Amino acid sequence: MELHLDEAGLAADLPRPPDPHDGIQDVPFRPVQFRDDDLPAALERAADWLRRAQRWLGEPLDVIAVHLDYDDRSGSPYYEVKLLCNDEDLAGAPLAMRQAREQGTPPAS
Repeated sequence: MELHLDEAGLAADLPRPPDPHDGIQDVPFRPVQFRDDDLPAALERAADWLRRAQRWLGEPLDVIAVHLDYDDRSGSPYYEVKLLCNDEDLAGAPLAMRQAREQGTPPAS
């Protein structure tokens, strides 16, 4: 299957909002998913991961949304907790920039 995408990664023939004040945002966020039959356990793991990721990053992780869903397929964990996180934070960009500043070298672009 071949997809015809524009430079933003959207389907080329996807209808765009007609009003100039509206639009499809180009926001680089990625879901980090926690699945479990026990909702409190999934939430606890999400919170634990978020704390560890923020310690690693050295600053608060940019989370734009927390999404709760379910999967009722047989054999699948029922609950899905997703944290929608900034791609650059997950790649460690703020950490790399801070380390480059501390070493006195410009960050790679």
